[in-house]
Amino acid sequence: MTVPNVLAIVLAGGEGKRLMPLTADRAKPAVPFGGTYRLIDFVLSNLVNSDLRKICVLTQYKSHSLDRHISVTWRMSTLLGAYITSVPAQQRTGKQWYQGSADAIFQSMNLINDEDPDYVVVFGADNIYRMDVGQMLDQHIESGFGCTVAGIRVPRAEATAFGVIDADENAKIKTFLEKPADPPGLPDSPEESFASMGNYIFTRKAFVEALNDDASRDTKHDMGGNIVPDFVNAGDAGVYDFTLNAVPGVTERDKNYWRDVGTLQAYHNAHMDLISVDPDFNLYNRKWPIFTDQAQLPGAKFTLRGNAEDSIVSAGCIISGGDVDRSVLSPNVVVDKWAKVEESIIFPGSRIGRNAVVRRAILDKNVHIPDGVEVGVDPEHDRARGFYVEDGLTVVPKNFPVPSP
Repeated sequence: MTVPNVLAIVLAGGEGKRLMPLTADRAKPAVPFGGTYRLIDFVLSNLVNSDLRKICVLTQYKSHSLDRHISVTWRMSTLLGAYITSVPAQQRTGKQWYQGSADAIFQSMNLINDEDPDYVVVFGADNIYRMDVGQMLDQHIESGFGCTVAGIRVPRAEATAFGVIDADENAKIKTFLEKPADPPGLPDSPEESFASMGNYIFTRKAFVEALNDDASRDTKHDMGGNIVPDFVNAGDAGVYDFTLNAVPGVTERDKNYWRDVGTLQAYHNAHMDLISVDPDFNLYNRKWPIFTDQAQLPGAKFTLRGNAEDSIVSAGCIISGGDVDRSVLSPNVVVDKWAKVEESIIFPGSRIGRNAVVRRAILDKNVHIPDGVEVGVDPEHDRARGFYVEDGLTVVPKNFPVPSP
């Protein structure tokens, strides 16, 4: 059997406005997650674990930390032609930046021309999930469609927040609806709908023709808003049911887990999914690992009866007499005597002083909470100090000088 040549394109140019202030100084795919990872590590791990190892990452917005992370972490052996490379906006078609996700690929058409693939995998860069992309590719090839869209089953009542796929019993997409008020049910489950995961596979020739056609028209040049509907209208699009995806090592609890972490609340909730005894998403699956660059640091240290319960504590952390509960601590975090950290996400290099309280908060990098200071306890007081407060969460921006009481 001839193995097809597949090029994977990861769309990583998103600004991530709804994750502000975490995206004030970094692209959304570069936002830390789970203590030691960045959001982009999940899609790249899925592609690499699926033996798809020709990967271009399209970047644009505040991409320095993302580009550096890719270049330092994701170094592939070139012996068999494998590579992961970040590709900044290059203005190849004119003096304008990317006008949409489809335009980003159109402006980077040289990547497709140079690689000359049979199929093009186009995935987003900022969702949390495990997926064997090879299984979706097999269905795409067998179907003969020019486009296949990954769909996840969600309750109809929740589907109004997504792009919804209306497909027949043969997985052919009939319509593609953007946040419909009355989402269509599935043929085998009327109270569920297919929500688009923003992951696509295209047959190369049909994809290039669609991109060229879209570029010639006045559209938003968006993958989900323009390219996919064009394939649907031509009767050339199918849906891949994510619940059929079988990944080695998954538990019954975290099977088919997928989270869009586009808001601060969703980002916080996804972290809370990691830390229970039987987690909703299991980072400890050794058969389908999530890869990243691990800092060269000593193990976490607990002194003076420091305690952590239902939490992730990364390397280099020192819990010196403080209490950590239902929280995720990134590398090099210090929690001092009698401090309390509850339901919080602490980025690298932060320090919580003596008798301080951090509750339902996100501390970005290198934030020092002085002795006795409370964060996340009084929302109005948090706002007055210049913190970001939304939906019961308090976010302290990177390097923010927190005043003493």
